[in-house]
Amino acid sequence: MTFDPQPVLHGERLLLRPLVPDDFDDLYNAAADPLIWAQHPESNRHELAVFRVFFDAAITSGGALAVIDIANGAVIGSSRFHGYDRERGDVEIGWTFLARRYWGGHYNGEMKALMLDHAFRSVRRVIFLVGPDNIRSRRAVQKIGGVKIGERVNGEGVKSDVYAVSA
Repeated sequence: MTFDPQPVLHGERLLLRPLVPDDFDDLYNAAADPLIWAQHPESNRHELAVFRVFFDAAITSGGALAVIDIANGAVIGSSRFHGYDRERGDVEIGWTFLARRYWGGHYNGEMKALMLDHAFRSVRRVIFLVGPDNIRSRRAVQKIGGVKIGERVNGEGVKSDVYAVSA
């Protein structure tokens, strides 16, 4: 089975769809809060020029998804599939964020459940890279069953903890 890195996924509260260039303004509005990035290795991602680099990389990645609140149609965040490896049977989910008003409820869990369900149609394991100081992301990954399996340097040269969720 071929893995689709940019599916359209429907949930109770959320719609995930391929991120497109026209999403920039709406996604930046969701990302412009400095507190979203406070524990992230790139803590200045709320700045327009830094976010532009992040967004452009998301578009060219071929795996980025916009997260839409079904209730109001707003773009509230994004996530990304990356590094699908058919032989190893795994794919990474990362570069995930949600606007702060969507924290602490069911939104992150629903987003990850949609993405995991999609991934497990093609892979046996999903990988998450979490910055060592990013307590919020670590807790969120552990909440969905993530187990730390090691450490590595991510694509930006930042040391990360590696978590895995198995099918």
